[in-house]
Amino acid sequence: MTSLQNRPQQLNGNELPLPLLRRGKVRDVYDLGDKLLLLATDRLSAFDWVLPTPVPEKGALLTAISEFWFGKTAHIAPNHFISRPKEIGGVKLSDWQAARATLVKKAKRIDYECVVRGWLSGSGWSEYEKTGAVCGEKLPPGLHESERLPVPIFTPAAKNDTGHDENVSFARMAADLGAEKAAALRDLSLALYNFGAQWLEPRGIILADTKFEFGEIDGEITVIDELLTPDSSRFWDKTFWKPGGSPPSFDKQFARDYLSGCGWDKNSPPPPLPPEITEKTAARYREAFSRITERTWK
Repeated sequence: MTSLQNRPQQLNGNELPLPLLRRGKVRDVYDLGDKLLLLATDRLSAFDWVLPTPVPEKGALLTAISEFWFGKTAHIAPNHFISRPKEIGGVKLSDWQAARATLVKKAKRIDYECVVRGWLSGSGWSEYEKTGAVCGEKLPPGLHESERLPVPIFTPAAKNDTGHDENVSFARMAADLGAEKAAALRDLSLALYNFGAQWLEPRGIILADTKFEFGEIDGEITVIDELLTPDSSRFWDKTFWKPGGSPPSFDKQFARDYLSGCGWDKNSPPPPLPPEITEKTAARYREAFSRITERTWK
């Protein structure tokens, strides 16, 4: 279980003199009244721990990728993005902060992660092996790990701030939120997933699954948090995909593989990452940015 004790309480001098609303595993959220300032740090989490070694430029890359998608998908669903500020509330941001900062509208968070799966992997594969279904969605028999599903499926998860999110059925979500709101969240999630998957496929990336977060602003369902990043999505390189295993992904896989093989028990504070693992991880985030946006990272 992730706890505040497992999260860094300092940002090595990169804190802002603004009211801190929340410090997450990766993002720090500052309260500006009717707006929020999101600061995506270079922190990396794995196995429910925040690692002691940051990944250079990771926060800036995540921020830039989300900004790209907010612009690309605004015709599908409204989002909370306002701007990428260099100064806020009379406080001038450093270059480091400005590269990682996003000014957004404040929303009332909907306490469900809206997960869409187009391919069978991760916890979805584990559940399918046991039950033949994922979050109550019955799937055809005989599917293999990492196989493409006949159609993408919506598999929500109830958010839990003190532990793991809980995978639930759509019926449970509808009973909690109401049928109309649940259906709107499902339909928006599937539309965003399909748009992202269609954009990425000719650029050599498979969008295996992704999670969206939504809030309400003046009663309107709005995309919040990050959007279609390597931290919120399972991206696979089409070149290396094949069913029956777990393809390499554009995220923290190098770090996770190292931690799994270095003798760490996953119950005590994690060890630092070696420089070569940190650089390989950073390179995957840079490659994801370049493929998604068709721009070279500078």
